[in-house]
Amino acid sequence: MIVRATGKSDVGRKRALNEDAFLIDDEVGVYLVADGMGGHAAGEIASSEAVSAAFSMVKQAKPKLRALAEPVAEDDVRAALRVMESAIQAATYMVYSLAELDRGKTGMGTTISGMMILGDYAVTGQVGDSRIYQIRDGQAAQLTEDHTLIAWQLREGIISLDEARRSPHKNVITRAVGNREYVQVDTTIVHCESGDRFLLCSDGLHGYLRTAEIAVIAELGGVDAVDRFIGLANERGGKDNITAVLVEVE
Repeated sequence: MIVRATGKSDVGRKRALNEDAFLIDDEVGVYLVADGMGGHAAGEIASSEAVSAAFSMVKQAKPKLRALAEPVAEDDVRAALRVMESAIQAATYMVYSLAELDRGKTGMGTTISGMMILGDYAVTGQVGDSRIYQIRDGQAAQLTEDHTLIAWQLREGIISLDEARRSPHKNVITRAVGNREYVQVDTTIVHCESGDRFLLCSDGLHGYLRTAEIAVIAELGGVDAVDRFIGLANERGGKDNITAVLVEVE
């Protein structure tokens, strides 16, 4: 498969500083988006350090993995998932250690959504509320689960969708990289087909998007699609930093 990606990050219309970060490496087949949090530019440091640490771990470990193709061996799948989890744990420890060394950065953290292409499969890792969508046959499906208070309340049936839209707790994250030495990482594996696209984005984008719009915009491809995603979020308010990475499989 040929995989190519395009990414862009924008400060938005309300923030003075962009605390999002992203990383694209088509050669290694790794794609990362992070949305930092913390005062005095600590969020910017958390997100950039997290993507750097996670990428370094995957780049080092990936050559030891076997490419995944049908029929997929269970041991190979487990090894691939461990690499993604270990990469995000490495990012967690890095951000936590930086905050321990500088008390001015205590409490800083970041979300992270990562994807690694391995043969005919994509391996994902997730902490926080940035997201990964898979777009296939004109339909977009969310691959990741938000680690937020609202998402948990919805899953438990505590609130309705209408109540969630009005909730004052929309930005409460229940799981993040860096506020502890260890974090639970969600990992999964999905089969890729020619024509698939994947959108990795921060909540500054998906907070303004309707799922039905994603496939239509992604169909533009490359820079045109990414620019349209960013522009749409800004047109609808741009209250947060906006990051979009579009990965296209041929």
